[in-house]
Amino acid sequence: MSEETAQALWYVAPGKAEIRRERVAAPLAGEVRVRALHGALSRGTERLVFSGRVPASEFERMRAPHMGGSFPFPVKYGYATVGQVETGPPELKERVVFALHPHQTAFTLPATAVVPVPDRLPAARAVLAANMETALNAVWDAAPGPADRIAVVGAGVVGVLVAWLCGQLPGTEVTLIDIAPERARLAAALGVGLAAPEAAPRDCDLVVHASGSAAGLTTALGLAGDEATVLEMSWYGAGDVPAPLGGAFHSRRLKLISSQVGQIAPSHRPRWTHRRRIAAALDLLADARLDALLAPAVPFAELPARIPQILAPVSPILCQLIDYPQPS
Repeated sequence: MSEETAQALWYVAPGKAEIRRERVAAPLAGEVRVRALHGALSRGTERLVFSGRVPASEFERMRAPHMGGSFPFPVKYGYATVGQVETGPPELKERVVFALHPHQTAFTLPATAVVPVPDRLPAARAVLAANMETALNAVWDAAPGPADRIAVVGAGVVGVLVAWLCGQLPGTEVTLIDIAPERARLAAALGVGLAAPEAAPRDCDLVVHASGSAAGLTTALGLAGDEATVLEMSWYGAGDVPAPLGGAFHSRRLKLISSQVGQIAPSHRPRWTHRRRIAAALDLLADARLDALLAPAVPFAELPARIPQILAPVSPILCQLIDYPQPS
């Protein structure tokens, strides 16, 4: 097949995005051409990219797979695309697959860079795979146990998924902590509690922080019981974040540890590959209740105009679903 053109979303300046036309290479042996069906915006990471807040020290580490351009701008960024294989090996032809690829209508990748979506999983829900992979890795890092009292501070997509995974353990008491009372319906649908910071349960066995704010980190440290772990999942980009490590932090022997999806958690690293982990994340998305995380789809062509509202700090959107145009 010959080369074709596709449309891709580029972040071109702080607070500005545009759609550009670019060539898609013809697939060679061992490659696939994918036509995008659905995508999703990462409100946390892409808000930092969109606003130009990726620190220079992290330019290389923050590069997403198959990213275009370079930080700070212009950059083609994103990592949640579900599409259908148009051309490729027979075992993948016509399969719906997930790829860690920026927002683009069509693209060519090595066949090993796409993961088939299980037949029982709707293609639209599969856009949550990267978020679920992050949540799964965090749970491995946190190592919760049955009957633990667990607080998750920050009811964004990753925080909600961490709470949902922890809630699958027998006897756990899991509470999402958030300042938005409207998250109560979502929490109830997923079988976990919701509380405002001032009403949150204390003396927790495990606290996960995923709010992306200094106030949330302060809350998380205050909820941990003696010698408990506080797992920090937030990434703050450029800027310093104060942490209240005075007072009783040391006498209570709290543990503040980080989790990041770039590497597999040490507890599983000897046995797991990244491909096995993303495949497991797709399997975990089979629960239809997780559709509650998805906002109504936005057509790809409307993204440049609507991204400022979608990524605004006060936006109620959790995961913004993207619909790509399909051949008539």
